[in-house]
Amino acid sequence: MTAHTESLGFAHRPEDVVEFLRRAGLDPADIQLDDPNLIEWRGGGPEVWE
Repeated sequence: MTAHTESLGFAHRPEDVVEFLRRAGLDPADIQLDDPNLIEWRGGGPEVWE
């Protein structure tokens, strides 16, 4: 997972995405995993995990 050009880590589940964004300064209450203005998913979306 990256924010701008900074690597934040590898997310294994949706909770990891929320945690990385929290560490980047976002309020978890404001994080919507299906918000395309906040998250650009590649190869799937918030419901796709391998």
